[in-house]
Amino acid sequence: MTFTSFSPIQIQQTNRTQQQPLVLKQGQVFHGTIKKLYPDQMAEVQIGQTKFFAKLETPLKAGDSHFFQVTGMNPQAELKVVSGPIQQSQTVAQQVNQLLEMMNLPKTAEMQQLVAYFLRNQLPLSKEQLIQAENWLNNLPANTSKQEGLQAIQKMVEMKMPFTNEIFKGFLFGSKTTGMSNAILNFTILVMENQTIPSSVKSQLMQQLQTISKPFSLETGGVVLSKAIQTLVTDANSIQKTQLVNFLKAAEIFPKNATIENWISESFQQIKTLANYSNQSSASQLIHNVVNAKPNEMSQMVKEVESWISNQNQLQSTQKIELQHLLSRFETLPLNKGTVEWFAQQLHKQLIIAFSENTMPIFSKEQNSITIKDQLLSLLKPEMINTSSPLLNLVKIMNESSQPVLQNMLLQAEAEVQKAIDSKAIEQALKMILKGLGMSYEASFNSKVQDFQEAVQSLKPQLLTIINDSQTSQALKDAADNIVSRLNGMQLLSGENGHQHQLIMQIPLHFLGKQTEATIQWNGRMKENGKIDANYARILFYLNMDAIKETVVDMQVQNRIITLHLYNDHPQLEQLAEPLKEMLKTGLLEKNYHLSGIFIKPFEKTVSRLVSANTIEKSKEAKSQNGVDIRI
Repeated sequence: MTFTSFSPIQIQQTNRTQQQPLVLKQGQVFHGTIKKLYPDQMAEVQIGQTKFFAKLETPLKAGDSHFFQVTGMNPQAELKVVSGPIQQSQTVAQQVNQLLEMMNLPKTAEMQQLVAYFLRNQLPLSKEQLIQAENWLNNLPANTSKQEGLQAIQKMVEMKMPFTNEIFKGFLFGSKTTGMSNAILNFTILVMENQTIPSSVKSQLMQQLQTISKPFSLETGGVVLSKAIQTLVTDANSIQKTQLVNFLKAAEIFPKNATIENWISESFQQIKTLANYSNQSSASQLIHNVVNAKPNEMSQMVKEVESWISNQNQLQSTQKIELQHLLSRFETLPLNKGTVEWFAQQLHKQLIIAFSENTMPIFSKEQNSITIKDQLLSLLKPEMINTSSPLLNLVKIMNESSQPVLQNMLLQAEAEVQKAIDSKAIEQALKMILKGLGMSYEASFNSKVQDFQEAVQSLKPQLLTIINDSQTSQALKDAADNIVSRLNGMQLLSGENGHQHQLIMQIPLHFLGKQTEATIQWNGRMKENGKIDANYARILFYLNMDAIKETVVDMQVQNRIITLHLYNDHPQLEQLAEPLKEMLKTGLLEKNYHLSGIFIKPFEKTVSRLVSANTIEKSKEAKSQNGVDIRI
């Protein structure tokens, strides 16, 4: 089976008191029952599970059900009866026909389906909303069922959202559990084929798409750069070196006039003359300070170099010893402009070689730290530090190249990156994907300037620019709108309900050479300080994996005890999972979580109910049924 959409999950059965109150609007029609009558034509009316007080235009009998229309809200609801008492023997079809005639609406198949759906779910509706909803059902996107359209419309009514195309598409696409990867791939192909997009705009857009679709491209580019530099400083044949120099020039890492003989000296000249540095701890900043130091500053400068080398954790001990020998040799020379420049050049060259040899760790363990690949980039072209474009360009050019030297180097780099992937790397990749998509774009409006500038470069604002550009082709607009609607839907479906908090994420994934995607639906509660309570949660993962295909993982967390339900039709999944259970249990214990049990079930009678029903069955509060967050 293929799961297409989900419904909101709840963590406890006791959430009814936290549901939002019913809000009626003038002109709406609903099916209601008179529960009690009061003086002055006041009555208690019930819609579904909701009761409220309203003023009736005509006297009615308690216990009868009618179709009512809201004629005013001043301040309580004022209701007009628009049908006689509805008999229990009446079928839904008869009620639908009665309501369509009363509201003077066309009896099309879509309109009948809409009204029947609203009646069954006891939702208030208006004539204008029904006409708009019928139009949406008649123009649904490809691969979208009418049931999905009806559920999207229901969410709009329940969450009191305006009936606009943008919000409808947000709920429609945001509820899907598959399709994000294909939507991004389709958009990428259209962008590549489009000749009207300015080259600078296309370049920035393609760079962001690459960051999202291949989150380990930066790490791959860093390993490629290290391997290329190592080859250039060895005795490799000149043809191979020429290819690599041209390759690094095409990626704009080497200057255009760089050759096999002068690329190091050209990089040194850039460091020597550049005035502004974005990171004071970079190796290029150190070289710049040395070569520009005045004679009376050299004694202090030598101490700073010695301290920098000693504190540099990204250098091996043997490399530090070699650099200390260089420093000691310099101290024996007379201090003049020539010897200072010689020392700076030698220090520059040795650091290039050292950082090109130190490819590990491939993934930075320290947040906001300057990485090995950043250090190497700064020594080659100092203004590139803390920028991702050069390394992404390396990977892009290599993928497009047919030269065996470059292809082999890329394959080796990808193998090293894949071997180094761990849980921290996955976490880093997921953060990069969500940031690249622009999930927090609107929130950045109130952030500091740097955060806002980064958010503007994410995918979502670039897509909005394309959609609003009159020169954009309709096919490209539709492809961009598909992705934006999914991003909007995640935001619309995520939110707070009292202490409960729900989060929806559709994440395209490209790990270990496999293209897939994951939809994560998290429901938990917040502490009084506004932080997530890690002791209680329920999480659904909708995964479509290459080997075991469609999979749903349902995890429940109660007081840090975990119960894990896996839904999949693979016949040997139980046997495949058995060796991993102890590893999972041990890993959870390290985080102070306890595994209660793992239950593997087939799709047929379980997942179809989970993902297709209007509401997912609420979990029972039982001490033996608990769950915890899981690493993908």
